[in-house]
Amino acid sequence: MKLAVIGFTRSGCTYAKRIEKAMREKGNDCTAWGKGSKAEDWEVCPVKEPLKDWTGEQFLTQDALIFVGATGIAVRAIAPFVKSKSTDPAVLCMDEQGRYVISLLSGHLGGANELATEIARLCQATPVITTATDLNGRFSVDSFAKREHLYLDSLSLAKKISAEILEHGKVGLHSDFEITGPVPQELSIKDEGDLGISISLNQGCNPFFETLHLVPRILVLGIGCKKGASREQIESLVRKVMDDKGFSMYGIGKVASIDLKREEEGLVSFCREYGFSFHTYSRQELEAVSCEDGFSESEFVKNVTGVGNVCERSALRASGQTRLLQKKVAENGVTIAVALEDYQVQF
Repeated sequence: MKLAVIGFTRSGCTYAKRIEKAMREKGNDCTAWGKGSKAEDWEVCPVKEPLKDWTGEQFLTQDALIFVGATGIAVRAIAPFVKSKSTDPAVLCMDEQGRYVISLLSGHLGGANELATEIARLCQATPVITTATDLNGRFSVDSFAKREHLYLDSLSLAKKISAEILEHGKVGLHSDFEITGPVPQELSIKDEGDLGISISLNQGCNPFFETLHLVPRILVLGIGCKKGASREQIESLVRKVMDDKGFSMYGIGKVASIDLKREEEGLVSFCREYGFSFHTYSRQELEAVSCEDGFSESEFVKNVTGVGNVCERSALRASGQTRLLQKKVAENGVTIAVALEDYQVQF
């Protein structure tokens, strides 16, 4: 997680440094900043440009912004850059005496509510959470999607579901995956009704008249390709495989290949375009992988890479599985196999 914390007084910057230290100890990328003529004396990174310019840059690059100062300063600073709850970073405001931590923007999807609670605990402050589902102790579908790393396909339907829940109604729940733990009382497991949630890799699964799709990012693509294969060639085959299986592109969590392809431009560009994490493995690591149904081996591929199958072995290595969801498919010098990470729905 990437965070920027900014203070406007000596006291505010003291809290900013405290937050920076704690976040870094947890493995986050966090920087404490200060705005003011004496910022350099406060042992933080001085903000020399106008606050609006600094905020605009941080809004694009950070997962969370924390203003240690007046709420009005924070609101005016972020106002020109607020676009959508699906893309805006979490924004928090903390008073310079460390008494209150306010979740100001992107409380659920951005994680501001959770972060406000964490920082309040750190600074022995009071978290201020104003989202209705949290205040009423009700199930929040967008918070659930954030926590479970699920793609949520309709903010308007998520809002409608929250409104129904707040009026003490129930919404339907369909899941293609095993559910562990008690199901929230606001949800009813069924496959029909006016309004409901579908947890599936298939965005075409519509058990309800109005269906909110939550897609787990648990598909692992193993990809092999000839040298110089373009991003378009790779994307074309990926989309064909996903369509044939009825899988959403949003269900892809990882892409894997052999380390010889670590800098293959078409493959790297494809992963960058969609934000997929890209993992590569050595010949020895891929050779150690086993498959319950055996591999589709190629002597030509083995002569080139040292291993008889790149895509299937890569998919299994990255997923930690021994069975493929889709064996090798080849087209235009590109090969793709698909594996599925273990997943259970946890409420």
